[in-house]
Amino acid sequence: MTSCSKMFNFYLLYPSGGWSPLVSDRYQWLQVDLGERIQITAIATQGRYGSSDWLTSYLLMFSDTGHNWKQYRQEDSIGFFPGNSNADSVVQYNLQQPEVARFLRLIPLDWNPNGRIGLRLETYGCPYTSDVVSLDGRSSGLAYRLSPGVKQTSKDVVSLKFKTLRNHGTLLHVEGHDGLSLSLELERGKLLLLLKQGRTSSPETHRLASLGSLLDNQQWHHVILEQRNTQLNLTVDKHAERFQIPAEFSLWDIKQLSVGAAQSLNSQKSAVRDFHGCLENLQFNGLNLIEMAKHKDRKVTVKVSGNVTFSCLESISIAITFPGPMSFLQLPWITSTPSEAFSVGFKFRTWNKAGLLVYFNVLHRGGVLWLYLSDARVRLEIIKEDRTLLELRAGSVLNDGQWHSVDLTFKHGLLTIMVDNESVAHKFIKQIVCSMCFCYLLQGCPAEDDGPECRNPFGVFQGCMRHITLERQPVDLIMVQQRLLGNYSQLQIDMCGMIDRCSPSHCEHGGRCTQSWSSFHCNCSGSGYNGATCHSSVYEQSCEAYKHNGNTSGHFYIDVDGSGPIQPQQVYCNMTEERTWMVIQHNNTGLTRVQPSHGVSQLSVHFDYASQEEQLLAAISQSEHCEQELSYQCRMSRLLNALEGSPFSWWLGGPGQGRVQTYWGGAQPGSQQCACGLQGDCVDPEHYCNCDADRDEWYCPLTHKESLPVRSLVLGDVHRPGSEAAYRVGPLRCHGDKNFWNAAFFDKETSYLHFPTFHAELSADISFLFKTTASSGVFLENLGIRDFIRIELSSSTQVLFSFDVGNGPLEVHVESSIPLNDDRWHQIRAERNIKEASLRLDDLPVVTREAPLDGHFHLQLNSQLFIGGTASRQKGFQGCIRSLQLNGVTLDLEERAKITPGVQPGCPGHCSSYGSFCQNQGRCVERTNGFHCDCSLSAYTGVFCQTVVSAVFKSETSVSYTFKDPHRGGRNSSALPSSIYSDLTLREENVSLSFRTSQSPALLLYISSYYREYLALLINKHSEGMQVRYRLDSSREADVLRSSVSGLANGQLHTLTIRRLSDSVSVQVKFNTLCKGHCFIASVTQLESEDMDADLAWLASLSFTGCLSAVCFNTISPLKAALLHPDNSPVIISGPLVKSNCGSAASANPHAAENSRTLSGRGWRSH
Repeated sequence: MTSCSKMFNFYLLYPSGGWSPLVSDRYQWLQVDLGERIQITAIATQGRYGSSDWLTSYLLMFSDTGHNWKQYRQEDSIGFFPGNSNADSVVQYNLQQPEVARFLRLIPLDWNPNGRIGLRLETYGCPYTSDVVSLDGRSSGLAYRLSPGVKQTSKDVVSLKFKTLRNHGTLLHVEGHDGLSLSLELERGKLLLLLKQGRTSSPETHRLASLGSLLDNQQWHHVILEQRNTQLNLTVDKHAERFQIPAEFSLWDIKQLSVGAAQSLNSQKSAVRDFHGCLENLQFNGLNLIEMAKHKDRKVTVKVSGNVTFSCLESISIAITFPGPMSFLQLPWITSTPSEAFSVGFKFRTWNKAGLLVYFNVLHRGGVLWLYLSDARVRLEIIKEDRTLLELRAGSVLNDGQWHSVDLTFKHGLLTIMVDNESVAHKFIKQIVCSMCFCYLLQGCPAEDDGPECRNPFGVFQGCMRHITLERQPVDLIMVQQRLLGNYSQLQIDMCGMIDRCSPSHCEHGGRCTQSWSSFHCNCSGSGYNGATCHSSVYEQSCEAYKHNGNTSGHFYIDVDGSGPIQPQQVYCNMTEERTWMVIQHNNTGLTRVQPSHGVSQLSVHFDYASQEEQLLAAISQSEHCEQELSYQCRMSRLLNALEGSPFSWWLGGPGQGRVQTYWGGAQPGSQQCACGLQGDCVDPEHYCNCDADRDEWYCPLTHKESLPVRSLVLGDVHRPGSEAAYRVGPLRCHGDKNFWNAAFFDKETSYLHFPTFHAELSADISFLFKTTASSGVFLENLGIRDFIRIELSSSTQVLFSFDVGNGPLEVHVESSIPLNDDRWHQIRAERNIKEASLRLDDLPVVTREAPLDGHFHLQLNSQLFIGGTASRQKGFQGCIRSLQLNGVTLDLEERAKITPGVQPGCPGHCSSYGSFCQNQGRCVERTNGFHCDCSLSAYTGVFCQTVVSAVFKSETSVSYTFKDPHRGGRNSSALPSSIYSDLTLREENVSLSFRTSQSPALLLYISSYYREYLALLINKHSEGMQVRYRLDSSREADVLRSSVSGLANGQLHTLTIRRLSDSVSVQVKFNTLCKGHCFIASVTQLESEDMDADLAWLASLSFTGCLSAVCFNTISPLKAALLHPDNSPVIISGPLVKSNCGSAASANPHAAENSRTLSGRGWRSH
């Protein structure tokens, strides 16, 4: 309650009695005339004295004139007020927004079921004074010019109130110098702020903002236009928008300000239609312009045009609202003579695409004329005995919330529909009879009438109507309200109760809002966000997060702040075995030669990045490390000259346009040196960069995040005769995600972390990962006076998300089929908005609960935010919480845990959750922040050991891998990994490879020992299948295993696997087993290189042409060693060995993906 309430105390009705109508139903109301317009601040109610009569809920309506009522709503949604629980106690409600009105109407909704409607009422408020002006919309207006002596201010504010029945017209026009002007214009019931440039009658126009909706409802609307420097704020009622305007435009340096008809200084009539309605309290920087115009104040020069009245002359327009499925209006209708003529007219506005408008009986014996909306068009049907006799259509897009007129006439056999005086549909018919019938508007009928014509087949109309006419005569809706004419049910008469649920739009991130009478829908397609209000990002926040979803290298969209305001950006994620790099490109990453220009002493180069400024800075800040290559090749092109002197060249880096940087790669910021100057090894010790010696080149990456990214280069010493230079600025590369691994471990049930209050009144999203061995515990809790929000592990298989915004607790839970206390990472994503609440656990389906349609929706919290526990220190969580984000902001759990007893920063143990990503015998290795896959024992490579290593073999290509000789222990022993000879007595082996060839016969693989034992893999001639030869005893002939599978030399990819344990061998080609069960072979000895049999030597001489991939012998991958580590592996490569992706199942042509790298004719050092 405001302080002035004591000045204007209250209106007290029936202090010892009370109001109680004869009939207790929802059609009663109590209306109070306050005598003049008052700023109403509070309402107090009490039951009828000494009775059982009191209200338990009610509606409040306000009006200036006693007509065109406005329903007061809390939070723009709640329409009812809670009442009393007995006859004596007083319940007072302070209005969230004071309401200015002369008339107050209270409508009972519910009352004591053991009594009747009973009420005593007090109204609190303040005196309200205003200056108003009425404009008739026919070139009427006021134009102001300030006198030179009027004081100028640093901030300029124009404010006013207006009311109108028209949805168009110029409200305010501010004209400055050089043809610049600002205009506030009504268009389709919205207020547009336009910036205009030019002195013609059709200047160049830029729309700066569009606010408000349904502003043509004949209610007062408050507008504030505030300007400080180039920042402009526009507020319409409670909704505000901020934007920038050209610096040359200043409101306080205006030439003229006009309202109503735009009075242009160039004397050219504006093409915009004039405003018709009332203005109140028009002020400019505290000057009351309407009052000054009335009293002809000399501080301003006022030009009055047209019919201007300094009072508000309001026309009476009675509207009715059809809010629900049982709303109806029945009007008696007596036509003069049957079949001659009739007419029905009305205006309507709605958000719904469908609904019944009007119907009445026609013809004889059950004919009905139906007029209804379908797909936002007006349709007419005459139906008799379930047969459609006539059908017409008119209009389009009639669910736009605007007023639309409909006229239905029948005269001289012609039935005509006219919509908005334009769209016409007509048809000749013989006869329509309606001599004594009722005209029904909308769904529903009186309780005593349940005939076939009351069954609505076309859906419910929800919206407003006005200007209803029958036989060209207006229907007196006040008589209807007084039960003196017709019949009705569940209508709101003398008001239009439409709400624009899309203004302001609750759809975030550019989602497109559409609506019906009772709800709205957000179309999130193309926005990068999802959910009921397009709140949650569909993208991960970093390359690190994509990796831990099992993705490999590629282009990805990342959203660094999740549901925050920064838009997603596309980056390249280079996921290597050691690190995950985020790569952001710019417009010139290649080596660029500097071309000297005559007369130009400096060359300036600017780099434009694929990401926007805020995206760049957020990505850099989130990363653990960033670097960027800046290389410069120079010949007689100096950089620094001298340490204490001005440099010849520099670069700009960091936020915005960047700051001047005079250090170069490898040096420290501010050092004005290169790496060699810092290390003291420049080619000329007199200089601090090699380029300053006019004779070398340098390269080192820049690694100081605060100086990145590189914005531009300025090269100064490039114009001398003989100067040569080239530069390269590589893409920005960052690795690590500080947010993704930010974790804390809660080791006690009573331990917790606390943070400031979580402010998320309209929308909130919470996401985090957890792992635990406990069966229950609270992850997060924040309390208000009555509101709260909480996420907890309610059992070992259930997560519960609960909150209360004033409508009572709402709970969403997800049930898991597996225990959640398995000490593995699980992810929770919870969201709450004004439409619904949702909860997702891991990859289980999202569970949602809808919010009440017209309930409270502001989440009001005021306590600290507790993580891992509660304020009561009960039901605390024991385990790890990681990557906790609230509305896209990561909470720094680690820093807070460092100073909190019972909580430890960080949380190890990631392989239990992510180890399954490591494929093909890759081994998961723990890291403090994450894990990586060790592929050293795998024939594959890549971030998850998922990339096949394959090569194209020509006829002259071979690869030999030399094993250690156990009897010659000194040979190359220092160069061989221990895994090669860790088990010299081989009782078993696992051999696998994939091949693709069109050659037969062919020798694929040959492994031999120093004792003439061997294993050979062959493709038989004429592609008759696979042959495996095993000789494990030099005194015996080789055992031969033959495949029944033919056609292996067909150019397709085949995979071969051999497994031997002692004397049992299994051979598989793809999934066809060659030898099942036990194949008995002689005992095995150690393997060593030796000459092969004559027939094998003949096959080897034929060579192999085709593709080999993923070659593995136990833990040794000879082909991988030859391709990736030829310098330090015991391999010998003969002929050209071409790395390829031919081993990929997606590669149909083994030669299509060859690259230019060829290794031939040399022996390679040990690995």
